[in-house]
Amino acid sequence: MNEQLVCRYFVSYSGVKLPLKLVTDIEPASLQNRNTYYRGYFDAQDKLLRCEKVVYGEIESAHEYRYDEQGVLRHAKITEDDEVRELSW
Repeated sequence: MNEQLVCRYFVSYSGVKLPLKLVTDIEPASLQNRNTYYRGYFDAQDKLLRCEKVVYGEIESAHEYRYDEQGVLRHAKITEDDEVRELSW
């Protein structure tokens, strides 16, 4: 992830397909009032490259996504409870 990424914060996600669809933006100033939130890192085309579920200040799970030249998701690395799964299409 060498390019300049934009970090945004969300309440949750919807759907079951990857990449996760993060929903309900949170302003950074409001994070101190939340126990759980999602942190998303987006590229210049607004594609989600990394998503982290943050619980009580700790990263509980993370998704990393790679896309092909047409913007189609081709690889996902999912880390949950120190277990890593990788999916490729």
